[in-house]
Amino acid sequence: MKLSMKRLLTEMKSEASHRRPKWRRLRKRTEISSKDSMGCLPEELIAAILVRVPVKYLLQFKCVSKNWFNLISSPEFVKTHLSFSANDYTRHISLLQFREDIKYCSVSSLFHNSVNEALDLDCPMKNPPQRVYISGSVNGLVCLADGFSGLVLWNPSIRKFKKVFGFVPTQMRECWSKCGFGYDEVHDDYKVVGIFSSMIKANFEAAIYSLNSDSWRTLEDFKPGVSYCGEAKFVNHKLHWITFRRRRMRITSIDLVDEKWGKLELPSYNKGRDLKLGVLGSDLSVLCNNDERTHSDVWVMKEYGVKASWTKLYTIRYPENYELSPPLFTYNKGEILLAFKSTLAIYDPKNDSLTYPEVPNVEVTGFYNRIEAELCIESLVCPDLPNED
Repeated sequence: MKLSMKRLLTEMKSEASHRRPKWRRLRKRTEISSKDSMGCLPEELIAAILVRVPVKYLLQFKCVSKNWFNLISSPEFVKTHLSFSANDYTRHISLLQFREDIKYCSVSSLFHNSVNEALDLDCPMKNPPQRVYISGSVNGLVCLADGFSGLVLWNPSIRKFKKVFGFVPTQMRECWSKCGFGYDEVHDDYKVVGIFSSMIKANFEAAIYSLNSDSWRTLEDFKPGVSYCGEAKFVNHKLHWITFRRRRMRITSIDLVDEKWGKLELPSYNKGRDLKLGVLGSDLSVLCNNDERTHSDVWVMKEYGVKASWTKLYTIRYPENYELSPPLFTYNKGEILLAFKSTLAIYDPKNDSLTYPEVPNVEVTGFYNRIEAELCIESLVCPDLPNED
């Protein structure tokens, strides 16, 4: 059944201007006239218009015609649309995880509105044995893992996901795991790196999953006896962890293109051993919480791989005993989106101030509960055909 193009375009205009109420879905869909379908326009011009359209409308526009379906589904269109979304702050969302729930907010609304509503997402991992963690987001794909045997690649914008099987090495059976998620641009492949530690005996293993081949392979040159701390961060086509061995901390990386391991030196920070990796813009960052938990220093590696390029951008001071997560996002005027234990905050380095956007329907209670936040770009990138439950 075809959609009313005129009505859809009216809704888009209404949402952009924020002057009209949200359009309600038509009970009866009507046929599209040749004028509404823009059939008289060149295909190149139609494509140039559609790559600027938000994902939720493109999903509806696929029903306009077979030609539009093929255009919007084509790899070239998906990549071009992704490049527009990456540079448009209104297409960035913040995934908010607390307890077993995952909600989302528009990043631009967090910076502009004092009160925001977090919307529900239908998480594809139903009733997992352990808590689900967001293990990274790249080009609109989100990696979800429960730390034991469950792993899912999910695009919340198009509501499609892929269950990744064979996550835990068969010889381990019961083990702890950490995983990182990134994109191999050379081979146009999304990859997951898993680091496994047996709960029964001292056995360690690292493996890499390729979405293109839908298979796992053991990683060579993996050195056991190293503690991998925190979440992996994807920068410069590599995954990075803070690692600890023999009382020495450093950054360990793996290149997703050639699958080689590497090391980076940490900045020359002052007191404090609570370090967390982050990404600011396209640069690797380190958040150094001081021992008294009254402030944190944010460092950025300006030139990748060069220790001397570590630069302390700013010091964030906050109420005592708060726990600060790595900076999530830098807005166009330099403001930084942060997550404290139970709330979001925006730090303005120009006047060294913190403001707290309110999200009333995200309530965090209990000493051990906290908000985990991850930046995600709206995209059409499809992890696979929908799984059948």
